[in-house]
Amino acid sequence: MECKILVTVEPRLSVENGIAAAVAHIVEPIIGDLGYRLVRVKVSAENGCTVQIMAERPDGSMSVDDCEAVSRGISPALDLDDPVGKAYHLEISSPGIDRPLVRKSDFERWEGYEAKIEMKIVTDGRKRFRGILRGVEDNAAILERVDAPPGEAIHVRLPLVDLGDARLVLTDELIRESLRRGKALLKQGLNETDDTEGAEADPAEVPKPKPSNKNRKTRS
Repeated sequence: MECKILVTVEPRLSVENGIAAAVAHIVEPIIGDLGYRLVRVKVSAENGCTVQIMAERPDGSMSVDDCEAVSRGISPALDLDDPVGKAYHLEISSPGIDRPLVRKSDFERWEGYEAKIEMKIVTDGRKRFRGILRGVEDNAAILERVDAPPGEAIHVRLPLVDLGDARLVLTDELIRESLRRGKALLKQGLNETDDTEGAEADPAEVPKPKPSNKNRKTRS
């Protein structure tokens, strides 16, 4: 019997424009059916034309095997609809450590870590902010600013509906926490495998992590 992973649909706070939007419209439901969540689609002139698709599991992880599964799942639809209209390189990747924050749950999951946020409209006299995430209240991200000059508020409320772009800032603390979470998820996965097989895995047989979590493919 086929086992299908159900992913709770949580809308992204910002969406793409142009060709990237057309790609996202095609791949997002497919990625969801595979048990993953779309993070972002970006189309650039790198190597002529590159379509980068960021995706993740609901727990935030994304392995090389996951990237390959997403690539296999979305490729037939992209070939059929051809939203790009010319030859391009397809790249499937994880969000990375300094990941974009595209859902309300991202701001909650990474509370206590530094982020850069750009708003669509002027908020508290500016559009760009940098500070420590302090959770979400009433659909607004609470940010403790690290660059607030004298006389300006340190804590600001940034309505998620007006969010333009947001991502984590790469810091030593963030790297350590990302590695810790990654190891915990790996351990959890190994434990679940042990329970399913009814036997303890031989450490010598546990595959080593692959060096990259990106999958590249050239399409014409």
